Amino acid sequence: MQGLDVGYMLGLVPVILGYVPLTLGMALAGMVAALVLACLLAVERVARVPVLDPLVVLFISFFRGTPLLVQLFLFYYGLPQVMPVLVNIDGVSAAILGLTLHFSAYMAESIRAAILGVERSQWEAARAVGMSPMTMMLRIILPQAARIAAPTLVNYFIDMIKSTSLAFTLGVTEMMGAAQKEAAGSFLYFEAFLVVAVIYWAIVETLSWAQRRLETRLGRAYAR
Repeated sequence: MQGLDVGYMLGLVPVILGYVPLTLGMALAGMVAALVLACLLAVERVARVPVLDPLVVLFISFFRGTPLLVQLFLFYYGLPQVMPVLVNIDGVSAAILGLTLHFSAYMAESIRAAILGVERSQWEAARAVGMSPMTMMLRIILPQAARIAAPTLVNYFIDMIKSTSLAFTLGVTEMMGAAQKEAAGSFLYFEAFLVVAVIYWAIVETLSWAQRRLETRLGRAYAR
């Protein structure tokens, strides 16, 4: 049985690390866009606007009920077929679009639950001082809901980082794509994929540590 080629693995580390900015960039862009969209969807689900609510329910059901990989293929290969304006969409844009829509559906439900978790006295107090529904939501409800939803949203960001590994199926050379190319050239598949797995693991553990610090700080602030 052939042993691990440690020298090859050490040489591969800086190669894979060179694609970390692209991986994190896709995840960060997807997270920001998904967060904005999820807040809009969550507010609508709480308000239950008659015309929009069935469409929002359908949107959330579809993107929660279908695999992310299928959605990525749909956006990259399928949409240009029915929308010629998207014929030049690149793999990175399609990946960010897929991550945004997929995770916004999950995040919307978490934010909706966080909004409903804000004490009713806060809603009543805002109404009592004459705040409009929009002002009340932006200045009173959403800031408090953000504290409740923050740990879950960080978990979704971690999942999004890991999900960027699917972008290589669209021809994007991020960490997973780089590992795949290096492995195909060296035939050292185990070593290549072990290196990329350890790097993903290190990123996730760093974010998990930051998440624990955030939870502790938020808990201390609201315990006063």
